Amino acid sequence: MNELESKFAQTIKQNKSTIYTVCYMFSKDADEVSDLFQEAVINLWRGFEGFENRSDIKTWIYRVALNTCISLDRKKRRNATEPLPMNINLFEDRDEDTRQVDLLHKRISRLQPFDRAIVLLWLENMPYEEIGQVVGISTSAVSTRLYRIKEQLKKMND
Repeated sequence: MNELESKFAQTIKQNKSTIYTVCYMFSKDADEVSDLFQEAVINLWRGFEGFENRSDIKTWIYRVALNTCISLDRKKRRNATEPLPMNINLFEDRDEDTRQVDLLHKRISRLQPFDRAIVLLWLENMPYEEIGQVVGISTSAVSTRLYRIKEQLKKMND
């Protein structure tokens, strides 16, 4: 371990509680606090050599740890997902996209079961070869059937 690494290790040891205090402000989950602590230490190491002692080392550590936690918290919030409330009826939505989906669904349901199966597999992005294996026809027959099915769907009246 060189002199810079030794000095950094000693600084972290002396200021460990400051870093943990900041991390605990952003999470109560032990694993997440540990992750935040590690990220803060990494960022402290990146800036340690350039620290110019213009402020107290504890103040600098606090700021780096705080900025690290704020950045990671923002990233986590940006990537967070909202659970879909289950008390809504997706079939009652009347925007243009929903009307198009409803129309397509109605038309597909009017197809013969064999053709309906081919369309549904195609809508699942299954390759023609696999569709053929599932329904028991050749790849070229799948291609031909899909073309005819699409034409049939276009000609249907609502």
